[in-house]
Amino acid sequence: MRDRTVAELRTYLEGKRVEPELIEDVVAELSDSGVLDDARFAERFTDDRRELMGWGPQRIEHDLARRGVPAELIEPALSARSREDELAAARALLEERFRALEDDRARNRAWQLLVRRGYDAELAYDAVRTHARHL
Repeated sequence: MRDRTVAELRTYLEGKRVEPELIEDVVAELSDSGVLDDARFAERFTDDRRELMGWGPQRIEHDLARRGVPAELIEPALSARSREDELAAARALLEERFRALEDDRARNRAWQLLVRRGYDAELAYDAVRTHARHL
């Protein structure tokens, strides 16, 4: 069992051909009881993806939106980390994946990895530059 967003639960119940009125009742009851909470989901999802998968804020934001989390709940979950924290996380990922960044090709591969993981291009550049300098 895992946490779900309101949108995911609605989609699941619709797929099971549950009556729309019953879906609304179930969603309301689960939301009122605190079992279904998109804000809590966004915070947990953000923490998990950052720590376990090394994702950056852009990728997390995209995936939360895809799962139906409202934009007003995504921003607070992502803002828990400062730019310095994001830079440290990006550097940790580079240290794990790249021993040396000896040439432009290696630095470009490292930068592309960070951008694919959801770090903004400028932060990825700073992380690669800082990582290469400290080797």
